[in-house]
Amino acid sequence: MAKKLYVGSLPYSTTEADLRALFEACGAVVSATVIIDRMSGRSKGFGFVEMSSDEEADAAIQKLHGSEMGGRKLVVNEARPLGERKPGGGGGMRGGFRKSRDSFDRGGYQDNQY
Repeated sequence: MAKKLYVGSLPYSTTEADLRALFEACGAVVSATVIIDRMSGRSKGFGFVEMSSDEEADAAIQKLHGSEMGGRKLVVNEARPLGERKPGGGGGMRGGFRKSRDSFDRGGYQDNQY
């Protein structure tokens, strides 16, 4: 069964072909994806590689984690499903309102008429 790996700290110039070639030294690569920022069109510096077997994936982790690519030390480990990531990433309310959300629900800033 295929196993998906997270690859972090990639040089921003890394292409999917580069990533595939790097991991093919450890076994058969099912897919290699470099994550691209939608706004800038540039790499975000990480990606995912799917190896054809657990043994090949484990060999890739052993061989490539901590190795250097383009002057950067790679982070290679088993990818976790979205639900298993650490909380506290980003998003949510960023502030900017002095009143609570309840004041809007009750009709707005009636006590602050200008």
